[in-house]
Amino acid sequence: MKDAFMRGVVALALLAAAGCEARATPPQGQNQMVVVELFESQGCSSCPPANANVNALSGRTDVLSLIYGVTYWDQLGWTDMFARPEFTTRQRDYQHGLGNDNVYTPQIVLNGREDLVGNDRAALDHAIRHARSTHFAASVRIGSANVDVSGNAQGRQAADVWLVRYDPRTLNVPIRAGENAGRTLPHTHVVKQLERLGTWNGGDHSYALPPTSQRGLRTAVLVQEPGGGPIIGAAGAAE
Repeated sequence: MKDAFMRGVVALALLAAAGCEARATPPQGQNQMVVVELFESQGCSSCPPANANVNALSGRTDVLSLIYGVTYWDQLGWTDMFARPEFTTRQRDYQHGLGNDNVYTPQIVLNGREDLVGNDRAALDHAIRHARSTHFAASVRIGSANVDVSGNAQGRQAADVWLVRYDPRTLNVPIRAGENAGRTLPHTHVVKQLERLGTWNGGDHSYALPPTSQRGLRTAVLVQEPGGGPIIGAAGAAE
């Protein structure tokens, strides 16, 4: 009888533990994906270490790594072939959103909430672990022709819904001039298309996905408070 009683106690304990574990699971849509955005230039001699660190994240399912080429270092003698003015504008939005005095490269921004240079892999890994504790308020689901965003935006200003399309391949770029002349720099998850789809004020909304600018790109969608604010929802899908 004592053995039966003990078995009952153990069973109750296991059920309680299972219940606690279930309650600890984040609600669907509030995943722990970390959006890692690197702003860099092929003409910047300080950028290759951060570029390599972000390249190494490309295979992780819990991280969405994106590389943006900025334009303001093209004057150093090498024009970055991936740089676009809209990427520079995005970084300048982060300058204001994060309260920085200026833009700089390399700069890594995590979930739109914190930034670092990114040349120290240990510091980057620590920042990613810290960023995983942030729950997303918006759930994002990407379909073949539309993206659906749902959730509760109570107490928040209207958020921007951004379409990001990036190249999943590793692109090796021979640099022939400027500070990195003579080097071949690998780039993975290079952003090729950045487009605002609309705004989200909470609830369930659907947005049409425009045609891709290039075959083979992957699609990601970011829901973000305006002016370089925090990312409150994100998802990625194969093209």
